[in-house]
Amino acid sequence: MEQEERIIGAEYSEIMQKSYIDYAMSVIISRALPDVRDGLKPVQRRTLYDMYELGIRYDRPYRKCARIVGDTMGKYHPHGDSSIYDALVVMAQDFKKGLALVDGHGNFGSIEGDGAAAMRYTEARLQKITQVAFLADLDKDVVDFGPNFDETEKEPMVLPVRIPNLLVNGSEGIAVGMVTSIPTHNLAEVIDAVKALIKNNKLTNADLMKYIKGPDFPTGGIVVNQDELLQIYETGQGKIRLRGRVEVEKVKGGKERLVITEIPYTMIGANIGKFLNEVASLVETKKTNDIIDISNQSSKGGIRIVLELRRGADTEKLKNLLYKKTRLQDTFGVNMLAVADGRPETLSLKKILEYNIDFQFELTTRKYQNLLDKEQKKSEIQEGLIRACDIIDLIIEILRGSRSRDQVKECLVNGVTEGIRFKTEKSRKMAAKLNFTEPQANAILDMRLYKLIGLELEVLMAEHEQTMKNIAEYQDILNNYDSMAKVIIKELDSLKKEFGHPRRTAIENAEEIVLEEPKIEELPVVFLMDRFGYVRSMDETIYERNKEAADAESRYVLHCLNTDRICIFTDNGKIHLLKMQNVPFGKFRDKGTPVDNLCNYNSSEENFVGVMAMNDIKETVVTFVTRQAMVKQVEGSEFDTSRKTAAATKLQEGDAVVAVHAASEHANLVLASENGYFLRFAASEIPLKKKTAVGVRGMKLADGDSVAEAYWVEKNGTAQNSEVEYKGHTVTLTRLRAASRDTKGTKIRL
Repeated sequence: MEQEERIIGAEYSEIMQKSYIDYAMSVIISRALPDVRDGLKPVQRRTLYDMYELGIRYDRPYRKCARIVGDTMGKYHPHGDSSIYDALVVMAQDFKKGLALVDGHGNFGSIEGDGAAAMRYTEARLQKITQVAFLADLDKDVVDFGPNFDETEKEPMVLPVRIPNLLVNGSEGIAVGMVTSIPTHNLAEVIDAVKALIKNNKLTNADLMKYIKGPDFPTGGIVVNQDELLQIYETGQGKIRLRGRVEVEKVKGGKERLVITEIPYTMIGANIGKFLNEVASLVETKKTNDIIDISNQSSKGGIRIVLELRRGADTEKLKNLLYKKTRLQDTFGVNMLAVADGRPETLSLKKILEYNIDFQFELTTRKYQNLLDKEQKKSEIQEGLIRACDIIDLIIEILRGSRSRDQVKECLVNGVTEGIRFKTEKSRKMAAKLNFTEPQANAILDMRLYKLIGLELEVLMAEHEQTMKNIAEYQDILNNYDSMAKVIIKELDSLKKEFGHPRRTAIENAEEIVLEEPKIEELPVVFLMDRFGYVRSMDETIYERNKEAADAESRYVLHCLNTDRICIFTDNGKIHLLKMQNVPFGKFRDKGTPVDNLCNYNSSEENFVGVMAMNDIKETVVTFVTRQAMVKQVEGSEFDTSRKTAAATKLQEGDAVVAVHAASEHANLVLASENGYFLRFAASEIPLKKKTAVGVRGMKLADGDSVAEAYWVEKNGTAQNSEVEYKGHTVTLTRLRAASRDTKGTKIRL
């Protein structure tokens, strides 16, 4: 009989909420955030443990990364090979980590943003510090192990890391609704702070900063807001202001050049190329005339970006210009968020160190408890063997008189003599008093005859004496806080001595840069943009001399001031603002510059549907027309923003902007659909809305139809384009019958 199906009613919103929370916590705990104890994310922990299991030690040959990635994915991390390999690559990049944990062999990328080679080409092995400070003592039961994803293997829940890795190597990660961003710190300074806090747990964050001066980035640079660091370390949040290091070198001919030898940590990767473009832009836009050449001479030896200067250039002023106008000065957002006691928590500097110290004491306790247990078992056996040597004749008599190993063992442990032949009754009585433990009895039975040699007995006695010393030492460590603290501090000192390095990043207070820019004289110019998106500007007199050719070649021609901004509206509902100062100014035959290079416009993802000058639209209204025939008018002042890119309008799913025009109250709007419907109605029928509104329907469209274009017709009968083409047929806009908004319009008969 089939089981009857039961339908269980449930609230949809509750199920969605529970499912989302479960998903979010899984991402937070199991993927994106590091554990405060070992400072590692699960993918990093699993990769390092897998390398340890494969025996890829620092003193052994490199192994293919593909092998490491495949083994890690198959055993511990079933979330795709790219996440594992990316984590492996980052752990091998010394320009991203305070301490590289993996020794990479091959192309592991560069500081300038070059990606690593495919995993089948690269090789890796553990660094010595990883083996010594991250993976040692795993065989001593110092951390808990749990089942892997399919319960076929065991993996450590946390690695027995002996240093506050969360601070030393920092961490970056994005979870659901939260983000972590922890800067790197100097190993020697962090170890000194840990030692100080172990000795005095009442130290404050301010006290700890006597040891940890601030972040220490692998790229060096200068932290210029030292006074704000205490607040950052107390709250776990804030912004660190970073500058690159610029040196002045003298060259032949009395000239000087600026050489950038260290960069802000945030400039790693593609931002170096962007910085070079920013410097070139300063020259092109006439912000400075002192730079005559720029070259990137960086190599594996370090960063070296050279700016050749004119004779007599003001180097201090130029440095300030670079800090103010380029990413040579940048901010690093700090959010010291990590998983602590199984939940995400924003931590202060002291809190991170306290969690680490508690973890160190837990590791040391488990390690020495394990060692103590082993020594006590060893001592038990040694005592049994020493005692057995004293009565070896009796034991030999028991062995010769017994018929089985179990019979001998029963006699040694419990004094059972039945069935054993003894030479004398005295021997039987002595055997009946035997009370060896079971491990001692097994050791006696396994003992070889050569152990009875005098020298061997002396060695056994010496070993037992050493074992008793070890037991006393381990018990003292386990029962005395100061003794355990000494052990931890001794380990930290050895790590500092072997792996510590001088500080790379300078910490100081610097005054805010005040850059006095020369006031630009307002001049009328003409902005030209062709259909390919190339832009340029020119003097009005040059334009007037070449007006006919300029109008024919350009899609947009705007008369504006050189201090104005150009508004570029795109089909995905965005507005990009372009300063006229950044538009190349030149001769009529100059080709111009792609607009992509001057603002955030991306020609591969969006198309421009309207271009206007900000001064023209601030005092008027702007009309939007979309593919789904939604129309609205927005006050131009809403687009007057300091942002380079903003949302210009709200779009429905699947919709796109078709046209954007500066509206006129004396005009009619003509909407033309793909299927040949043309609707003309008064612009006054379009309501004024906010830019965040969708708008109203301007035209009734048949299924599958959409708006292709929008045109303006003045009420006096003139039009921008009085005649337009539709499938080879000419449509005269001024002859279209005026109708009302939200109607079908007139069908063009072919």
